[in-house]
Amino acid sequence: MKIDVLVYEIGSTTTLVNAFNGIDTDEPVFIGQGQAPTSVLEGDVRVGLKTAISDLAKNLGTDSVDYGIAFATSSAAGGLRMTVHGLVYDMTVKAARAAALGAGAIIKHATAGIMSDYDIEDIKAIDPNLILLAGGTDYGERETAVENAKKIAKSGMKVPVIYAGNIQNHHLIKDIFADTGIPLYITENVYPKLDLLNIEPARKIIHAVFEEHIVKAAGMEHVRDMIAGNIIPTPGAVMESAQLLYNEIGDLAVIDIGGATTDVHSVTPGSDEIASIQTTPEPFAKRTVEGDLGLYVNAHNIIDMLGKDKLEKELGIDMDRTIAEYKPIPETPEQFKLTERLCLTAGVTSVERHAGALRYIYTPRGRQTIAEGKDLTKLKYLVATGGALTRLPGREKLLRSIADSNGSGMMLFPKPSILNLVYDNDYIMASLGVLSKKYPEAALKLMKRSLRI
Repeated sequence: MKIDVLVYEIGSTTTLVNAFNGIDTDEPVFIGQGQAPTSVLEGDVRVGLKTAISDLAKNLGTDSVDYGIAFATSSAAGGLRMTVHGLVYDMTVKAARAAALGAGAIIKHATAGIMSDYDIEDIKAIDPNLILLAGGTDYGERETAVENAKKIAKSGMKVPVIYAGNIQNHHLIKDIFADTGIPLYITENVYPKLDLLNIEPARKIIHAVFEEHIVKAAGMEHVRDMIAGNIIPTPGAVMESAQLLYNEIGDLAVIDIGGATTDVHSVTPGSDEIASIQTTPEPFAKRTVEGDLGLYVNAHNIIDMLGKDKLEKELGIDMDRTIAEYKPIPETPEQFKLTERLCLTAGVTSVERHAGALRYIYTPRGRQTIAEGKDLTKLKYLVATGGALTRLPGREKLLRSIADSNGSGMMLFPKPSILNLVYDNDYIMASLGVLSKKYPEAALKLMKRSLRI
């Protein structure tokens, strides 16, 4: 069968292949999906990819598929691992973290101020895919970023570096990394002035560098040879879709509960009322990743949070047997029960961590209310994507419970019964994010069709 476009989504536990036709016409069509376990542990992600393509062919009722162009997203082998370094933690470091997370990275290490020799050793041990170096507002403090650049340049590492700090340092930073063999990329300052975040230029260049210095999962270099289109981190692709959708329907948050992590993406400017009492600026488009909340790789973390004995009593299942037989894609009634319960806790906890909150402080003038963190009070939609929230039988009840989790009213999140719930029914949001790099109009049409809006 001839297919116009394939998009590979190589996840930490599952590999998907999505097929599309008519992508450059007024009527693009999603025609099918194949899936298989990701095969990083087998030494080559292509094994799982080929199995997923075979599953796609089977689902389409054909012996084989032939395609015109392929795109890819990946979060295999730890995804895009980054370290970020700035001047003050609540200012430039926070801005750098927001840019990296928004691009789909997992932050493995962050430092504020001049790095020590121990920090350099930590970075070497992490072996990140990228280093993001910031520090100083434009025409402000210069020395911290310069000293950190010198330490990285002398470290012997060959990890690509993105500089997104004080504009006055551009020439000096170039000189520091000249002849070191370290790829250097310079972009706009992520924190150009006090109380102003500017993370989009850094987010875009992170994607570009990710494509050039592709992730190091076994076999990924061969996958790069197999595609002519873009390849970006899977969470970054979801953020691309979220921003595209915001332009169409307004303020929204997207929740993706996966096998290893739970991601929340929000795109909203917040309210003027909250802005007037907010302590620090927040990005317009924000992503948080909860590395301890996953339904398979990190299922034990959530089980420990809830208590195995309590879960056994609540669910009426044999926990030891269910855990021993647990699969990335649940198969038995007991596995479905456990997965749904873990999914609920992962969703509620991740939203609580993503959203800001109201706080009371006491001053000589009495008690005052301040707002800390991301303001989500003006959200209109909560969008569910990922395997769990699009495929589990109890998805409606799960998502409504997550949407109504602000019972106290202290979270900067809509109160119960306010949010409209929509589902990525075709489970293609990440694929459409990378597809939107070349075909934004087609991606938006396909997304609205998947979300039934």
